[in-house]
Amino acid sequence: METGKLPPDLLEGLLSDLGAADPRVLVGPGVGEDCAVVDMGDRLLIAKSDPVTFAADRVGWYVVQVNANDVACTGAAPRWFLPTVLLPTSATPDDARGIFMDIAVACRQIGVAVIGGHTEVTDGLPRPIVAGTMLGELTDRTRLVSTGGAQDGDSIIVTTGLAIEGTAILAREHAAELRAQGLDEQSLEIAAGYLRDPGISILPAARALFGTHAVHSMHDVTEGGLITALREIAGASNLGLVAEAESVPLLPECGAICAALGLDPLGLLGSGALIATMSAGDVPGALRALDRVGVTGWEIGQMVEPSDGLWLIDRSGERTLPEFRHDELARYLEERSHSSR
Repeated sequence: METGKLPPDLLEGLLSDLGAADPRVLVGPGVGEDCAVVDMGDRLLIAKSDPVTFAADRVGWYVVQVNANDVACTGAAPRWFLPTVLLPTSATPDDARGIFMDIAVACRQIGVAVIGGHTEVTDGLPRPIVAGTMLGELTDRTRLVSTGGAQDGDSIIVTTGLAIEGTAILAREHAAELRAQGLDEQSLEIAAGYLRDPGISILPAARALFGTHAVHSMHDVTEGGLITALREIAGASNLGLVAEAESVPLLPECGAICAALGLDPLGLLGSGALIATMSAGDVPGALRALDRVGVTGWEIGQMVEPSDGLWLIDRSGERTLPEFRHDELARYLEERSHSSR
C-alpha cells in the first residue's frame, strides 16, 4: 500500500465491527470523524489519537498541536495528554530529552496536563515516531460539533491558508533540495517559520467560531490537504459540495516551494487551517469573530445535495473535486527515494 491514509473504502470496512457495543459511546470510529465522544453524565469526554510521521524536527511539539486541534474541532477544551514515544536505536539521551521538553512546552502553552504514556527504543525506525492521545471535555453536552454536522446549503469557510504544515516541513527538512531548485534563503527562512507564523494550531480559530453558536461542522486540514478535508466533511455529512480554488489563500513561499518541487498545495499537509460550515447568513459574524482573535477567514464554497456531487471551480472551469490518495509530501518523499536508488 502507498504511504499515508488507508483508502476510505478499506478503512470503512475495517471499522465496521470493532469491540463491544457501549451505549455511552456517542461518536465512535468512522471515516472523517477524528474524535471519539463518550457520555460521562454531566459532560462529554472527547478522545483523539494521532501520530506524527512526516516530521522529525520538533516532533514532540507537533504531536501535541495536531491532537489538540482535532479535540478543539468538537468545541471541547483539550485537557489531558498521553504520548507514545518510539525512538530509533540511533537516538541519544539528548534526543529523548528534546522530544519531552517540546511536549512539556507545548502542553503548558495550551493548559494541558501530561497524565501518562509510553516510551521505548524500537529497532528498524529511521527517525523518532511520536503518537499521542489527547483527552478533552465539553461541559455543555448539547453543543457538540462534528465533522459530519454540515447541512445542505451551508457556506464553507477556511482559515489561514493552504499547506502551512507541509510547507514548513519541506523548508525545515529539505532545504538543500529547495536551494538546488532555486529557492532563496529568505523564502526558506520565512517558510520554515510557518510553524510559528501563521502557526499550525487552530485552537484560537476553533474557540472563536464555537463561540458564535453558528457552526454546524468543523474539521482541521491535515494529511491530504484541503481537498481531502473537504471530501471528509462531505462524506461524513452525506452531502456534496462546490469549492472555489481561487478563493483559498496561497502564501507566496508555499506557492514557490510547491512550484519548485512539482507539488499541488491543495493536497499538501495543511495543519494550521480550519474548515467550518454554517448558514450563509452567519458567515459575516463568523469572519468578524475570527478577526478578533487575529485569524483571517475566507468563504470558499457551499455544501449541496449529495446527488449534486463534489466540484472544484478553478481557472480552467468547473471540474470534479480531485482526490489525493496520499499526501503530496508523501508522494514527493517516495519519488525522491526511488530516484536515489
